[in-house]
Amino acid sequence: MVASEEVTTHKKTRIISVVAATAIALACGTNYAYSAWAPQFADKLLLSATQSNVIGTAANLGMYAAGIPMGIITDRKSPRITAIIGMFALLVGYYPIKLAYDRGPGGMSVGLISFCSFLSGVGSCAAFQAALKTATLNWPTHRGTAAACPTAAFGLSAFFYTVIAGLAFPGDTSGLLMLLSLSTSFLVMVSIPFLIVVDHQKGTTYAALPTSERSRRDSNLLHRTKSNSSKYKATAVPPPEITDETDPSGSSTETSSLLSAPGDIVDDDDAASTKTCHSHCIDVTGLALLYKPDFWQIWIVLGLLSGVGLMTINNIGHDVQALWAHFDPSASKDFIAHRQLLHVSILSISSFCGRLSSGIGSDIIVKRLHHSRFWCAAISATIFSVAQICAIRISNPNFLWVVSSLTGLAYGALFGVCPVLVVDAFGPDGFAVNWGFMTLAPVVSGNVYNLFYGAAYDSNSVVEPDGQRGCELGLGCYRTAYFVTLVSSVAGIGACFWGMWGERQRNRRVLEEMEHREA
Repeated sequence: MVASEEVTTHKKTRIISVVAATAIALACGTNYAYSAWAPQFADKLLLSATQSNVIGTAANLGMYAAGIPMGIITDRKSPRITAIIGMFALLVGYYPIKLAYDRGPGGMSVGLISFCSFLSGVGSCAAFQAALKTATLNWPTHRGTAAACPTAAFGLSAFFYTVIAGLAFPGDTSGLLMLLSLSTSFLVMVSIPFLIVVDHQKGTTYAALPTSERSRRDSNLLHRTKSNSSKYKATAVPPPEITDETDPSGSSTETSSLLSAPGDIVDDDDAASTKTCHSHCIDVTGLALLYKPDFWQIWIVLGLLSGVGLMTINNIGHDVQALWAHFDPSASKDFIAHRQLLHVSILSISSFCGRLSSGIGSDIIVKRLHHSRFWCAAISATIFSVAQICAIRISNPNFLWVVSSLTGLAYGALFGVCPVLVVDAFGPDGFAVNWGFMTLAPVVSGNVYNLFYGAAYDSNSVVEPDGQRGCELGLGCYRTAYFVTLVSSVAGIGACFWGMWGERQRNRRVLEEMEHREA
């Protein structure tokens, strides 16, 4: 009876921690709201499209380049520490940008503004690392679904804040920047006390499993893999003696689902057993990743596709301005500003849907259909390709929502499945550091594509005597940039199939090794 109550308490704690992680993630995706205020910010400070993209790229650089150091802190210390770092970095990042906007041209250098933007990205990275690590550790049997909660909230963040700003500060860019600086850090602060990682052995304290315990766990898991005594197995799940979901009588409840997600039971066949053992026994992190082909497969997929999404996310506001200036020169600045907010909201909602469906869908693909999670990434790449074709052809701004919705959906699907691919390939213990290595890929591709867009836009812009810049060529202002991202999207499809092939080869080798040991 006491053991049963303890199991219930631990499960409630884990649910609360996922809610807290989701709330933190909601404060971490505000970099994707950049297009909601970037054009107005650039107009007031007399910045070129390239300078505006440098500021936006600095935020992306902070978000992704900080992954490794923040991951080391998260893995070796505690998710709470990185959440605290994120709380302060978000405040210190956004508030000076708000002051720069209020001061106007010359009030702050582009370099300093870019550094503050970089800090906002670091804050988002740190807090999100804490949220994602907590979710994946607390629900080892449902990693895809558990990770989908904070990743979906991350995608919804831009919509959340732009809607609030539109209601509280309509047409007020300074008010939006103030909201971002204060509310993001406050939301992280109030969620930190509930950010708890349950140790499946000791209770509700954050602690990594010691090496000796991992060895014992792996030995037990291999024994279970070879046994046909149980009817069902859960993928990548600790054995009954160390999970908090085992009842006192010894009958496992591993198949109980997080948020009643489907696809949590896999058949008792050799392939499923092999995947179970392989995904849970492996523990690779740090520089050892660089010697693993599966690292480069995931890294290249993420690099090719994330840069495509980041270019549109950071520049949808410029797309709106260019198309409306050509389509209807009489359109007011307020009207165009509201259209920018609309497209940021569409991107955010679509990203939310993509992240949620990809995270849960990848669990179904693996556990019900017995296929690779790379299929979710391949679907993302295909949607990206369609979005680029639409961006190249759509010249009527009333139909630009097709580009923003497809881009958000594809970007969300990509980041909904990639964290789980990393856990499956290299184990959960070093996930934060491993994900930090992965997020270096968007640093490279995001910077290249964003700067290419800025150069293309500036080359077609006209500078007025008062320093104001504008492009009235409509689609011709930026069309060239989307030809580049179309090539990247198609290459991403090929990279996904390469990843599937590599995963199949690795699983085959594991199965052969097990058969050799049994012989």
